[in-house]
Parts: sequence; C-alpha cells; structure tokens
Amino acid sequence: MEAWEAAAVGAVFVVAGGVKGVTGMGLPTVAVSLLGLWMTPLQAATLLVAPSLATNVAQCRGPHLRPLAATLWPVWIALALATVLAPDWEARARAPDARILLGVILVLYGAWGLWRPTLPQLSRSAHWPGAAVGGATGLVTAATAVFVIPLVPYLQALRLGKDEMVQALGLSFTVATLALAMRLQASGNPVPASFEAVLALVAAFAGMWLGTRLRSRISGAAFQRAMFVVFIGLGLVNLGRGA
Repeated sequence: MEAWEAAAVGAVFVVAGGVKGVTGMGLPTVAVSLLGLWMTPLQAATLLVAPSLATNVAQCRGPHLRPLAATLWPVWIALALATVLAPDWEARARAPDARILLGVILVLYGAWGLWRPTLPQLSRSAHWPGAAVGGATGLVTAATAVFVIPLVPYLQALRLGKDEMVQALGLSFTVATLALAMRLQASGNPVPASFEAVLALVAAFAGMWLGTRLRSRISGAAFQRAMFVVFIGLGLVNLGRGA
C-alpha cells in the first residue's frame, strides 16, 4: 500500500468511526462506501473486519440478551449461513457487478433513511420473516461487505426499545462481521495482520472518540439526513464506476 493510500484508509476509518460515535452505527457502511471509490468490495472487506468487530463488541452488552436471542436467532443463523455459503464470492467481488450492487445498496439505504417510511409492526414470535431477512442480508454481505439492508429496517419493524435496538444492532453486526471474516478466510483472503489493518483499527477508535465528543454539540437528526444524502451520492459514484 502506497503512502497516499495508507493516509486515505486512515482518513476513511476516522470518518467511519466518527459516524458510529455520533449515531451508534454506520461504521461498515461508511467505510465500504468510501473505500469502494478505489478498492473492490473484497479489498475493503479485509480492512473492515477488525474495526467493525472491535467497535461492535462493547455494543453487545446489555440486559436484553436473552429476549433478543429468542427473537433474532433465525436472523443470525440465516445471516451467517448465507454469508459463509454464498457462491462465487471472489469472482463477484472482483467483477464490475459487485461495485454496481454496492452502489444500488447505498442508494437504497440512503433513500430509505431520508424517506423513513412507517413500517408495519412485525411479531417477535414470527421466525420465518427473520430467517428470510437474515438470508438476504447475508447474500448482500457476501457480495458488498455491507450488512444494513434489509437488516436495519427489519429490526425497526420489531418496534424495539431504544436500548434494545442498540444492543440488537451490536449483536447482529457482530454476527455479520464474524461471518464475513469466516467467508474471507475460506475464500483465501484472510483478514491481514498488517500495518493497514492496525491503522484502520486505530483510526476507527480515534473517530469514535471524536464522534462521541461531537454527539452533544450537533443535531443527530440533521447529521443522519446529511449522512444518508452522502450515501446516495457515493452509491451513484459506485454505480458509475461499475457501469
């Protein structure tokens, strides 16, 4: 990795960590969307795993583990299986259609975040919808290293409380990150123990520290709207580069 690329990776993860510090989520999506400007999703994924896992573990703690596990276990199992067993990972990750899919996911996520439709409430005891959402999220994760669609809208449709939602996101993103790491290992692209990986990890935590300092000084709603607009823009750029 050249000096300019190392500096760019550090800057990307500072920004991604800052977004997570302000909003409590978004590190993988921000990192992959920005890294996708000059990397394939596969290359971005190898740098993403360590920062994503490290920053989500603390978010897994909380008093709601047992009820969340009782509700979300089909999501987690389907997500992990779909991510690990998705066919043709390496071929798709290096092909232009992987960048196009990343662009589509970013545009959809940005549009959904700006629109914020009222979703129908889903029953926590209905496991088949969760399994379907988990499987779809796993396929998207395998191809793009982004695991917000359709997972986040599904979690919101469960009408979880604020603390429950934070813990559910942490647990679900941890499952997705571990499954992605297993997929990378199985495909011969293990997470590197390199300067770049350490740089990404340190930069992500530095960004989170900055984000938590900024959280009380800026409007969370306005920040999220701006972030979704940026996702749409980055998605369109990835669509153009993949065309």
